[in-house]
Amino acid sequence: MNQHIRVPATALPFIDLAAQRRRLGRTVDDAIARVLAHGQYIMGPEVRALETELASFCGARNAIVCASGTDALLLVLLAKHIGAGDAVFCPSFTFCATAEVVALVGATPVFVDVAEHDFNIDPQSLARGVASAKQLGLTPKAVIPVDLFGQPADHDAIASVASAHGLFVLDDAAQAFGATYRGRKIGTLAPVTATSFFPAKPLGCYGDGGAVFTDDDALTADLRSLRVHGEGSDRYDNVRIGLTARLDTIQAAVLLEKLRIFPDEIATRHQVAKRYAERLGDIVTVPQVARDVTSVWAQYTIRLASGRREAFAAALKSEGIPTAIYYPKPLHRQRAYRHYPVVDGGLPVSECLSADVISLPMHAYLDEATQDRIAGVVRAALAV
Repeated sequence: MNQHIRVPATALPFIDLAAQRRRLGRTVDDAIARVLAHGQYIMGPEVRALETELASFCGARNAIVCASGTDALLLVLLAKHIGAGDAVFCPSFTFCATAEVVALVGATPVFVDVAEHDFNIDPQSLARGVASAKQLGLTPKAVIPVDLFGQPADHDAIASVASAHGLFVLDDAAQAFGATYRGRKIGTLAPVTATSFFPAKPLGCYGDGGAVFTDDDALTADLRSLRVHGEGSDRYDNVRIGLTARLDTIQAAVLLEKLRIFPDEIATRHQVAKRYAERLGDIVTVPQVARDVTSVWAQYTIRLASGRREAFAAALKSEGIPTAIYYPKPLHRQRAYRHYPVVDGGLPVSECLSADVISLPMHAYLDEATQDRIAGVVRAALAV
């Protein structure tokens, strides 16, 4: 018998939704059963309850839940009448939905760069982007900063640039709901905030879902109309062109149960991130959280030396440790978006990050022994 046959390592989950499900136990089953019993599958009482609880959690006056994080962004642009000839500034180092919604309303996404220290939109690049848009004959209208990987962008600096140039700020907090910036929670940092409840998010449902947060009551009324086909006094009184963008009641019921344990999960995520930094900070570039800011650690993303990522990922995979790359190609280099303008001077940081970053398993149920296993394999892979 060959004694050198290697038994493959047991694969770890990248995000352990099953562990969370075990913790929740019957509470989710019972919540879904209540929806099945009352039968109000669309806009049932759980939807209204969730909006109240979400607004209370983050301190916003209004929460409007909807069908996805992408719909959350799109509804806001529609309500603000963003369209042809308008420039909306987006980071290139993000998921495509940020720019996708801009193109869908007929406006022009103008790509700006991000900062190396937090991967979030660079306010100086944003200011240059305004000048670039004007040179192209576009009207600067809005900026969509992204709170990437769970950490808020520098919202005070962004607000300063936006105020100087008359830009509306729509915060894309799809990865960062639950985080704080200088004592304020996501949902209150910009005039309007959009988030996602995709299952892999720190607060996720069992399907697609999203929400918009704002203190603007008039805008809230427009958003509530737009998410249901632009309805007026009733669903057969259509006062504007809208969408089918409602969150279904079962997803609202699931989110209500998950929201109850969310603060505890955020605290645990902080501990996981701290352990990663302690175990890996001497051999790799680990993420840094800015002063007076907290992250919800949607991802734990490290930077490697150039050219090492492929071998590193393969080494971890061979030991049963999954990794993910957010994002292997910046938006301005993707076929669907490469004809849209970029800020003068280009996007060097976005391009470098796309080549260097890789994310390790991150969730609230990552115990110390498992994390030690991950850290040991990471160190071994980097020592080669």
